[in-house]
Amino acid sequence: MIQDPVDWSKLPIPIDDGRASHLEGAELPSIELRATDGRAVDLSQLAGMAIVYAYPLTTKPGTPAPDDWDVIPGARGCTPQSCSFRDHFVEFDELEVGHIFGLSTQDTPYQQEAVSRLHLPFALLSDESLQLAMALRLPTFEVSGMTLLSRLTMVIPKGRILKVFYPVFPPDRSASDVANWLRSHQA
Repeated sequence: MIQDPVDWSKLPIPIDDGRASHLEGAELPSIELRATDGRAVDLSQLAGMAIVYAYPLTTKPGTPAPDDWDVIPGARGCTPQSCSFRDHFVEFDELEVGHIFGLSTQDTPYQQEAVSRLHLPFALLSDESLQLAMALRLPTFEVSGMTLLSRLTMVIPKGRILKVFYPVFPPDRSASDVANWLRSHQA
């Protein structure tokens, strides 16, 4: 799948504002999230290692992004981030990651279009009701009347957050950054 290249140097770089600093070491609450593959997923109950990358939103082809999208630090890049996890999927399997999920506040039917269009080999999870975002105090932002997740990635072994990547920039390197960290921290 060919994507339009993004010139990351023309976008504002997000800074670490500390809004995710409380997450490392936190236990995940028992909350079921709808997945694009039809399951209800409770991240706190997953066996083994999980990677969850949170992203603001994907836009369907021909649909404009929200106003001023490119001036919001860290907003642009949801498709490149998802594709990076798709392209490193086999590598994560070799690193013994049992689960990869994308997470956004979009509803499941909307997310299913992205899974199909981007040929993602993993499910996206919907936190449309913001239950997980509120329980974990995930960083969010408001735009065009929507509450969206700020981009971050969590490494979660057995229901506890071990590592948080925040902010994530550029998003197309998200998966390789996580894979490199996992390789350097394997016992």
